[in-house]
Amino acid sequence: MTIKRLEAQRNELEQVIDSLNDRLEALKDVKAQLTGAQAVISEITAEKDRLRQELNTAGDFMLDLEQKVHKANNTSLELLRQLKDAESEIDALREYIIELKSRVAVYIPIKEDDVDKRLAEYINNYPDRSKLKIMFMRESEGIYLFGTRKIYVRVEQGKIIIRVGGGYLTIDEFLDIYTPVELERLERKDPLKKFSEKVAVQRNLVGREIRESSPVRASPTRSSPTRSPSGRKSPKKSSPTKRA
Repeated sequence: MTIKRLEAQRNELEQVIDSLNDRLEALKDVKAQLTGAQAVISEITAEKDRLRQELNTAGDFMLDLEQKVHKANNTSLELLRQLKDAESEIDALREYIIELKSRVAVYIPIKEDDVDKRLAEYINNYPDRSKLKIMFMRESEGIYLFGTRKIYVRVEQGKIIIRVGGGYLTIDEFLDIYTPVELERLERKDPLKKFSEKVAVQRNLVGREIRESSPVRASPTRSSPTRSPSGRKSPKKSSPTKRA
């Protein structure tokens, strides 16, 4: 009985051992799979770290690029502002040059002559110089030529007064009245205009002579002059002239 029981126990132990060996083999397989999985995890972790590094590098590059773009935009805005400022300065300078040109003295006075200095101030600051078509020519203190007219100028209470005939006019009144008169006189004295008028008159005279000498104008019924018995032409009786 004892031997059979021992053999039964041995069989049971062998079965247990076989079962344990199977489990050990399974554990070995699991361990091998685990080792393989850990290797894969390590590779994935390394790849992830590499990608993170590349991502960080790309992020730094993008940040640097954005900073450069921002700086370039600021530079462009600053250049545009400077360009607008330069254009404004150019416009201001152009207006200033035009103003300076309009202020350039056209009449330079005699320093010791107060009337001449006041007249120069009036002329050089006149708002519409295109109306000053006749200039004042100084002959002596207070005496000027305005076109063909000799005038006498003085200053009273800061105003320029011009003697005309027996009275006085302000300079504005004088210019309004006598500028057209002097311009008309200058036109009449224009040598080119005189020559043109003379040529026109000569043409009219020549045309009239040609028409008067033309046989077409001769009257066909005009009788020949009568002669006296002595052979002389008898004088024509003149008709009495009417007196106005």
